[in-house]
Amino acid sequence: MIIAKSREEIELMRESALIVSKTLGMLAKEVKEGVTTLHLDKLAEEFIRDHKATPGFLGLYDFPNTLCMSPNAQVVHGIPNDTPLVNGDIISIDCGVVKNDFYGDHAYTFSVGEIEPETQELLKITKESLYMGIREFKLGNRVGDVGFAIQQFCEKHGYGVVRELVGHGLGRKMHEDPEMPNYGRRGRGKKFIEGMTVAIEPMINLGTRHIEQLSDGWTILTKDRKPSAHFEHNVALVNGKPELLSTFRYIYEALGIESDEENEFREQSRVL
Repeated sequence: MIIAKSREEIELMRESALIVSKTLGMLAKEVKEGVTTLHLDKLAEEFIRDHKATPGFLGLYDFPNTLCMSPNAQVVHGIPNDTPLVNGDIISIDCGVVKNDFYGDHAYTFSVGEIEPETQELLKITKESLYMGIREFKLGNRVGDVGFAIQQFCEKHGYGVVRELVGHGLGRKMHEDPEMPNYGRRGRGKKFIEGMTVAIEPMINLGTRHIEQLSDGWTILTKDRKPSAHFEHNVALVNGKPELLSTFRYIYEALGIESDEENEFREQSRVL
């Protein structure tokens, strides 16, 4: 069952989402050659607790860390370790927090130094597909409309769209109804309702869509070991339209990037 949120509950969720956004913004300056993912994980946990929130992933389903850190061919759910990042890596950082009993949960794929042009294009298209999916999250549409938009755009560029892992509803639980696949058919699936809140998160592979899981029970890899990209936003359906609760603004400020990509999904009067 889809759980609609009141306007007050949506504002509490925005607070949680923005702590994630600020955490990712803090990490943006730390993602560089020679740094270990375990070090980044410790920084994130301290930052989240300093903001009077609790890491949302730590202990969830027995996950051992604060962040899911997934470099290169790892799609999602990578476990932080002592292996240093190297020039040319990409790394998906997926972060969750709990504050006021509500979850925030989103992700960004970072570049380490200079990356291959075809990998850079994968990141660009995957992030663009996220916003194409968000545009379809509106009153009168269904789950399949979001998945269709993401799938068609990414497959047009020759990429593999992961089927086994999906976005999801979000609220007092990390995973609520409905599941939000990144593939689908228009007009199919559950109908969107006012006040619902979701995590939309394309997971797109440079090569095959097929994946494997490591023996650690968590890490998901592309079957052909080609790179995978992952971007995720938290979105609420407000007045029939998608409204972002999360933002990449803090990442862009840290990296010196100018972008207006989120403007259409925000109340113009809102100051983050």
